Amino acid sequence: MKLPHAHTGTLAMNIQDTIEQALASAGLDTRGGPMQGVTETIRQALASAGLVAGASTVPSARAANDDEARTFDVEARDLGAVPVRPAARPGPRTQGQFLTRSHTGPAGSRAYKLYLPPQASQGNVEPMPLVVMLHGCTQSPDDFAAGTRMNRLADEHGFLVVYPEQPTGANPSRCWNWFRSQDQVRTGGEPEIMAGIVRAVQAEHAVAPGRVYVAGLSAGAAMALVLGETHPEVFSAVGVHSGLPYGSASDIPSALAAMKGRSAQGAARARQAVPTIVFHGDRDHTVQHRNGEHIVQQAVALHAAQTPLNMRTETGVSTGGRRYQRTTHADATGRPVVEAWTLHGASHTWAGGDASGSHTDSTGPDASAAMLAFFMAHTGAS
Repeated sequence: MKLPHAHTGTLAMNIQDTIEQALASAGLDTRGGPMQGVTETIRQALASAGLVAGASTVPSARAANDDEARTFDVEARDLGAVPVRPAARPGPRTQGQFLTRSHTGPAGSRAYKLYLPPQASQGNVEPMPLVVMLHGCTQSPDDFAAGTRMNRLADEHGFLVVYPEQPTGANPSRCWNWFRSQDQVRTGGEPEIMAGIVRAVQAEHAVAPGRVYVAGLSAGAAMALVLGETHPEVFSAVGVHSGLPYGSASDIPSALAAMKGRSAQGAARARQAVPTIVFHGDRDHTVQHRNGEHIVQQAVALHAAQTPLNMRTETGVSTGGRRYQRTTHADATGRPVVEAWTLHGASHTWAGGDASGSHTDSTGPDASAAMLAFFMAHTGAS
């Protein structure tokens, strides 16, 4: 039965007010900042159901269930607001091949893109390192590749790059499901799928033994930590940009709390001492900077339990004017096993990124180059 328009308008306002009050009671401001997207998402959802006048109705490809809808609100990088890509900035084009691939295994299927630098097509090519890049919510492999400029670094230094793609069927906002318990374990979830992608690339191309690394942004960064914990024999080092600690959430409510920095330590604790480099802006209001601090504390504790560490802190200003603090924790040989970059005044963006990709900050410092340098200092057992 179709409700009268006046009745539907009142119902819509009641629904929206109730949701906003619930978010407010959790300490989340829906009137501005990152959480403002929640209000807009609710309004659009009500409009598509014909409950709000004066808004266009956009038919959806399929109806999302309750879990999917809640995941969308929690995990979208701007919590529901689709990012507007900045204007492309001229720059050197990559010279290699960007191939579309897919992998299917016992835990499921994922598409991915594989970048082969020019060196990979030369005869008698030496085995190359492999870097796995996990995009953030609402992003795609192409978007993330453009923003991080990792393919350009691959051209310069000779390594392979893999960009797994999260489909909307797995998460409506294309987020990696870092906060779900079933995706924080070795088998049966997304970590198994991505380890399978690495094995597929290794079967097709010459990958240097012990030189597979993983990095990500936001939800991708949180999943990168999960991969380091669940598959330490595969990934020799982890790069985390604006992410959350392993085990800091196990469902939607705890994910919201962790993003706000309220329970970032989490119930689960990482057990694997995997070399880790962390970037985080201290003005990040999507994933609070406290999360980055907890990641560093957790990693330092694990490494310090195995060998004495020497800490060194330096401050500086990037060429783009961004102030930063860099702290390294090195082993007895002087090799950093944990490296932490605090970006003063930076928000939820990839440092030193290219404006042709979304969620980037060109003022630097160059997170991609710093992560690559950190990665190349580490060789695993595989």
